[in-house]
Amino acid sequence: MARDRTVMQACLLGALVSLLLVGAISSTLIRHAVQVLPLALALLLMRKSWAPCAALALFLFWLFLMILIWLFLAGVSKIITGHFTPAETALTFVIGACCVGGGMASIRARSGAGWWSCAAAFAGFALLQIAAMWLSLQPVFATR
Repeated sequence: MARDRTVMQACLLGALVSLLLVGAISSTLIRHAVQVLPLALALLLMRKSWAPCAALALFLFWLFLMILIWLFLAGVSKIITGHFTPAETALTFVIGACCVGGGMASIRARSGAGWWSCAAAFAGFALLQIAAMWLSLQPVFATR
């Protein structure tokens, strides 16, 4: 259990730093800083019994976005579009690996939380991440 929490922490931190690096490379650091706030909060709350459930929601959210980017780069889908530098593309693989590893550790972690608190943490952090993404796309943050 302790090992799984350590893996989750490392993966949350890896995804957070990688997303901030994407922001630095693309000159949208403030936008990406808003997007990673739920990851930072999950890191701070990792000692809570429901933390694996919260982390899983974040890992699934970011893995889904990375898959959409990869599908765009492969010419399969245009749900997410844009110009991705080689460095940004490489970082999507780092983020994806963090999400897979962290997600697996989240599932393996034996949470002392009950079913309801786990479901609430999952839903709450999923909604928090969606809200952070929506906020980051608002004009005040969209190009910063």
